Amino acid sequence: MFLAAFATVTAGTTGCGQGSSGPDDGATSARPPTAQSPSAAPSPGAPSSGAPTTQAPQRFAAEVKKVTAADLKSSWRKGCPVGPSGLRMIEMTYWGMDGRPHAGGQLVVNAKAADDLVKVFRKLYDQRYPIRKMEPVDRYGSDDWKSIEADNTSAFNCRNATGGSNWSQHAYGLAVDINPCENPYVTSSGYVDHKDCVKFRDRKRRDPGVIHAGDKTVKAFASIGWGWGGEWSGTKDYQHFSSTGR
Repeated sequence: MFLAAFATVTAGTTGCGQGSSGPDDGATSARPPTAQSPSAAPSPGAPSSGAPTTQAPQRFAAEVKKVTAADLKSSWRKGCPVGPSGLRMIEMTYWGMDGRPHAGGQLVVNAKAADDLVKVFRKLYDQRYPIRKMEPVDRYGSDDWKSIEADNTSAFNCRNATGGSNWSQHAYGLAVDINPCENPYVTSSGYVDHKDCVKFRDRKRRDPGVIHAGDKTVKAFASIGWGWGGEWSGTKDYQHFSSTGR
């Protein structure tokens, strides 16, 4: 259940990742509430047609919860660099592409970064930065391609960096991909792998959710020391923010 104000429970080249020139490494949990189906995302750049899954308050609200392996059926496995005990689920409101507050946003992140990321998303909400949807990648079988096709904002996913053999920062829960279609992964040659997202290779566009150098979204993450993949040389990962900048 969302709180009226922020509360924290403490306890202990298809997408985001490394390109040829862009670096990227590496006791009770409430079952996630029913979320939107990932099967058919609205066209990127257009307002979302779906209504909020539950009635959302006008003010930002967030709750940090523990997770178990059962909550991370496909995104976590033995041998991953961080275990479920080192992860948290942030359940929060977010401002939608339809210009309305939505309840039920879920972001799985590293426990050490959870409180800082709540502060970031509070800023994004207050600034009315629009997010199409926010679901754990488990709803897509932890398939990064499918999550991007749905224009889904996500964080933890135990996988290697794109095109690399090292762990992605996502495998540590220390990276967030925001509106990955409006903010695509663009190779140094200008290639974008998702056809509906190719138009967003043009970074002069001002569509809702598009991130630009030095804007309020970049500054919100910079306020907790996180770097942006849009600042890489060569390959650009415009959706990607991480604690290491990789």
